[in-house]
Amino acid sequence: MLELFGVIIFNVILPIFILIGFGAFLHRKFQFDLKTLSKILTYFLLPAITFVNVYKSELDAQLLVEVVSFQLVLCLALILFSAGLSKVFKLDKGSASVFKNSVVLINSANYGLPVSQLVFQSNPSGVTIQIIVTVFQQLVTFTYGLLNSVSVHSRGAKALVMLLKMPMLYALAGGILLQELQVEIPTALWNPLENAANAFIAMALLVLGAQVAYIQITKINKIIVFSCLGRLLFSPLAALGIIYLFGLEGTVAQALFIASAYPSSRNSAQLALEFNNHPELAAQTVLVTTLLSSVTVTVVVFISTLIF
Repeated sequence: MLELFGVIIFNVILPIFILIGFGAFLHRKFQFDLKTLSKILTYFLLPAITFVNVYKSELDAQLLVEVVSFQLVLCLALILFSAGLSKVFKLDKGSASVFKNSVVLINSANYGLPVSQLVFQSNPSGVTIQIIVTVFQQLVTFTYGLLNSVSVHSRGAKALVMLLKMPMLYALAGGILLQELQVEIPTALWNPLENAANAFIAMALLVLGAQVAYIQITKINKIIVFSCLGRLLFSPLAALGIIYLFGLEGTVAQALFIASAYPSSRNSAQLALEFNNHPELAAQTVLVTTLLSSVTVTVVVFISTLIF
C-alpha cells in the first residue's frame, strides 16, 4: 500500500505541481498575458483534447446518463451544503457568493483533466468521463455560478450566451457524432489535433501556476477554512455515498470519485473579480484549495485504486 501511495505522489501529483511551480516562476519573471493564454486554452487546446479523447473512446448513452445523473445529485448536495453553512454563519451576500461558488465550482479543466490523463493513461474512458464532468461544470459555472454572483435575474440570458460560446461543447458533440458514425479522420487533420491535445496538460498547469503567482495570504479567513472542508472533504465523501447509492463500479466509479476531489475552480475567482464580490478572498481560496489538494487528491486517488 505504501508503495502504491508513493507511486501516486511521484507519478501523478508531483508532476502537476512541478508544472504549476514553473508557471508561477515564469510569470513572475516574464509577466505573461494571462488573458491570451486563457483564450488559447479555452478556444483551442481544451476543444482539441475534448474531441480527441471522446473520438478515441467508446462513449455510450448509458455512460452519459450515469455521469450526468451523478453530477446532478452531487451538485445539488454541494449547493445545499454551502447554502446551509452560509445561513448558519450569517455571511453577507458577497462572502456567501464566494463561499458557495468555491464549494460548488470545481477546477475540472486545467487541473482535473491533467490529473485524469495521468491516472488513466491507458484508459481513454476515464479521461472521457472527466471531459463530461468538465462540460457539466461549464454549464454549472455559467448558470448557477454566474447567477450566484449577481443580484438580478436579467443576467440569465447572458449566462446562456456565454455557455453557448464555449467551443468544447461543440467538440464534445462532434467527437460523439463522428465516433458513432465511425468516420475516419484524415491523418492531415488528426495529427495536429493530437498534437494540440498532448499540449493541453503542460499549458493548463503552467497557466494555473501563473494565475496564483502573485496571490498573498496574510491571514486564514474562516471562509477559506470552510471552503477547504467543503471542497476537499465533504465533496469526495458525498461523492462516495452517491457512487454506492447508484451502484456504480469500475472506471466510472473511480473517475467520478477522483473528479469530486479537485480544488475550487479558477472561474470562482474570475466571477468574484467581475462582480466585485471579495475578489482577493476568492483568489486566496483557489490558491489554498489547490495547494491542499496535493495531499487530498493523492489520498482520493489512492483510495480509488483500492476500492474500485
